[in-house]
Amino acid sequence: MNDSALITVGLPIALAIIMFGLGLSLTVADFQRVARSPRAVVVALVLQVLVLPVVAFGLVTAFDVDPLLAVGVMLLAASPGGTTANLFSHLFRGDVALNVTLTAINSVLAAVSIPLITNLAINHFDADGELGLQLTKVVQVIAIVLVPVAIGMVVRSRSEAFAARADKPVRIFSIVVLVLVSVGAILGERENIAEYVEQVGLVVALFCLASLTIGYLGARVMRLDERQAIASSMEVGIHNTTVAMTIALSVLDSTEVAIPSAVYSIVMYVLAALFGWAISRRVRGGAVAPEPAAGERAVR
Repeated sequence: MNDSALITVGLPIALAIIMFGLGLSLTVADFQRVARSPRAVVVALVLQVLVLPVVAFGLVTAFDVDPLLAVGVMLLAASPGGTTANLFSHLFRGDVALNVTLTAINSVLAAVSIPLITNLAINHFDADGELGLQLTKVVQVIAIVLVPVAIGMVVRSRSEAFAARADKPVRIFSIVVLVLVSVGAILGERENIAEYVEQVGLVVALFCLASLTIGYLGARVMRLDERQAIASSMEVGIHNTTVAMTIALSVLDSTEVAIPSAVYSIVMYVLAALFGWAISRRVRGGAVAPEPAAGERAVR
């Protein structure tokens, strides 16, 4: 990928705007809620931050994926949950408040988990020696992921009216950026895309299904209720692929590393919808999950 201004400057700015929009939807209470239901939060975070990278590593190793594509899958596994998880959780009667809390915490953890897991993957798979996230690039990741979220939270605390007005435009902007980046990443490697999809398409689909299943079953095994399990499933299964692709393209300067996230950005919505429908059908066949509590926060 060339060092055009669009990639090196425009894309990080676009992601910063998206993360700023995420910050506008968060409050300190989202973090404080951890104290009221710590087990649900800890279970979901352990599944997402610790278990998913192990699953991703197992898949790319078992399928002998090309080193750069393998790094891309690991970067995807390290990326935080996407805000769309809130919507899917709401549609399938999950605990949306739990999703909001997990999204908030994940946005902070990603500043550490992404550089750590990505560098380990680069070293293990012996990828391009210039690909690593050195200190300056780690600072860049923090700047485009964490700082805008913090600024957005400050703005919301000072003007909830502005945060409410900005919500819809930022969501639309997020979708447009995701589509453009996904298409751009695929077109940028159009000569090799068939080979890449053959190598990583099945791996990405299996990783998505594994993420959704682990998020749900892991929560149930740990005795979380049905609504919490649905929330965990969506949070663990739906990744913020825009973050992963932006880091791949603008920080690591590699279109190939971005390909798994581009494919995942398409696959995850289809599989998450089917998975949610399957869970809902099973629940309707037995005990129906209770309606959200009256005081639960709505999807933003």
